[in-house]
Amino acid sequence: MTHRSVFDGGIIRAEFDKAGIKPHFIHSIWKYVIENPNCEWEKIPSLPSAAYPLLRSKFKSLTSTLHSAVESSDDVTTKLVIKLQNGGFVEAVIMRYDSSLGKYGGKPRPGGPRSTLCISSQVGCKMGCKFCATGTMGFKSNLSSGEIVEQLVHASRLSNIRNVVFMGMGEPLNNYSAVVEAVRIMTGLPFQLSPKRITVSTVGIVHSINKLHNDLPGLNLAVSLHAPVQDVRCQIMPAARAFPLEKLMDALREYQKNSQQKIFIEYIMLDGVNDEEKHAHQLGKLLETFQVVVNLIPFNPIGSSSQFKTSNEDKVTTFQKILRGTYNIRTTVRKQMGQDISGACGQLVVNLPGKRSAQNSSLVTDIEDLC
Repeated sequence: MTHRSVFDGGIIRAEFDKAGIKPHFIHSIWKYVIENPNCEWEKIPSLPSAAYPLLRSKFKSLTSTLHSAVESSDDVTTKLVIKLQNGGFVEAVIMRYDSSLGKYGGKPRPGGPRSTLCISSQVGCKMGCKFCATGTMGFKSNLSSGEIVEQLVHASRLSNIRNVVFMGMGEPLNNYSAVVEAVRIMTGLPFQLSPKRITVSTVGIVHSINKLHNDLPGLNLAVSLHAPVQDVRCQIMPAARAFPLEKLMDALREYQKNSQQKIFIEYIMLDGVNDEEKHAHQLGKLLETFQVVVNLIPFNPIGSSSQFKTSNEDKVTTFQKILRGTYNIRTTVRKQMGQDISGACGQLVVNLPGKRSAQNSSLVTDIEDLC
């Protein structure tokens, strides 16, 4: 019999309720497991006697194992390859930043070094974005809420995780219920991450965006827009045909009205495809009534056969100046991290690498500090 992850919150709560065990013991179990991975259930103190046989028969402390942790040469990125109970693999990426870099309101930022975890929600992805390596895998399976949370458990043993971004493998809003439950676990005891430190990215699943704020208030929303007009979006993001740009923008307008929060706009820069000055003006006009932070992402190659090229630095700078100067839209350019270990944006596709040595490099600031 396959045992469930103890971090599958809905399942363990239902089993405890059926057995007459009070749910507050679950937080104690999670805290113990985080501190003692792969522990024996009998070692957890002060549980009701009925809890031990139930845990033994139906749950594992961790259903996944850390297969490898590969350091990038920039010394600020670690890619985790995690083996699931069913033999599949997912990837997560730890990115180390310094939140004191840069200025806010003309003053130095508070804080200092900390880590963001880029987390996966599916094995593979069905969206098929042509610039993304994960899309070449196709869709394999959804992760359970426990398998999602276990990525945070594994990463927390290597670094103090402050932020979590659902920007790894998969489309989070296509695994909606598991992602919602995982976020609720992360923001509750014992993890206690702030919702403001968690970002869920989507290509634009309109019906899920429409209910996200009610289910997860305070969460950051990032939208992988990548083109300012529908025909270009459809060329590079086939799934966009199901979610027309007009309907997506209506959903974002309603989301922002309800949440009163800025929205991150992710925009990958593809040479000659979506990076011309006309595209910058189209994007500016599309977003000028929204409160957004646009994150320009230089394209990360996914192999010599890639049909796209990276926009040159001058194009990226001009694009940014138009958005900032003409439309007063807050715009950043993403610092490239982890390219050499295929851990950068759009490069996550499961392979099983060996350990790579690291070299010293300075920390960078993180976009999650901008909102």
